[in-house]
Amino acid sequence: MIRKIGVLTSGGDSPGMNAAIRAVTRCALGNGIEVYGIEDGYRGLIEGRMRQFSKTNVSDILSRGGTILGSARLPEFKDRDVQLKACEILKEKEIDAIVVIGGDGSYRGAKALTDLGINCIGLPGTIDNDIAGTDQTIGFDTALNTVVDAVDKLRDTSSSHHRCSVVEVMGNHCGDLAVYSGLSCGAEIVVTPETGYDEEDILDRLRYLDNTGKSHAIVIICEKICDVEALARKISASTGFSGRSTVLGHIQRGGSPTPNDRVLASRMGEKAVDLLVQGVGGHCVGIKENKIVSFPIDEALAMPKTSRKQLYRLFDRLV
Repeated sequence: MIRKIGVLTSGGDSPGMNAAIRAVTRCALGNGIEVYGIEDGYRGLIEGRMRQFSKTNVSDILSRGGTILGSARLPEFKDRDVQLKACEILKEKEIDAIVVIGGDGSYRGAKALTDLGINCIGLPGTIDNDIAGTDQTIGFDTALNTVVDAVDKLRDTSSSHHRCSVVEVMGNHCGDLAVYSGLSCGAEIVVTPETGYDEEDILDRLRYLDNTGKSHAIVIICEKICDVEALARKISASTGFSGRSTVLGHIQRGGSPTPNDRVLASRMGEKAVDLLVQGVGGHCVGIKENKIVSFPIDEALAMPKTSRKQLYRLFDRLV
């Protein structure tokens, strides 16, 4: 029987993490289970920094971005000795299980703790949408809305100055933010790990657009693919457009979560508590065809990421 659970957020923050914390806390309390918020992810765990939560502690956090628990990366958590220390601290605090909100690295930590006797459930909290086992991650929809708002504004000024805006978005080797925002904003070119990077092809397409009388162009590029400032200079030198680069950076992580992210996080938080009450550990929660599901973490990490080929085909047809 579970009497106490912990909840922590790990890795990069994402909008909706607070909604998940709230759902875990209130659903657990409703089952007569005490809840402890663990500060700053696995780092706070091995340092024993945690506090008991009541319903009041999670009031008015639903609309807040970031995470009230704080987050930190702890590469050392891969070490067995560090994992054993975390288990000792949890046993001293009589905490039976943990809900871990984060990315695939956070999932691996949750699996390690489960193997050592502390049942853990992972929730996918990342703006990149790069976790297999779920159609959508907590925070992706909010980040997408942030990107779309920024690109819409850039388009207004680009059309006034015969400009090509090269916009770098986040994604960590996953092109979802780029292709979804490209479709949403009517971008002329989208470059992601899935499309590959062909600089001369980009320049040729922009020359063609300029020759057809196009007054502006938007190029959306996933991070870690190229130097967008250098590309913008080449656009200015090799086409009729004036190239300008914009790196949206960490602004994509912030802001109040969208209603979709709030509801998704709440549904996933409820599922996490239900699984722990049933004695399940080492699972992660996802959403598939609008149904909340769970998979063993090892199975989820081994799954191929859902293909977006249909979205890329659609983008090409609409350009």
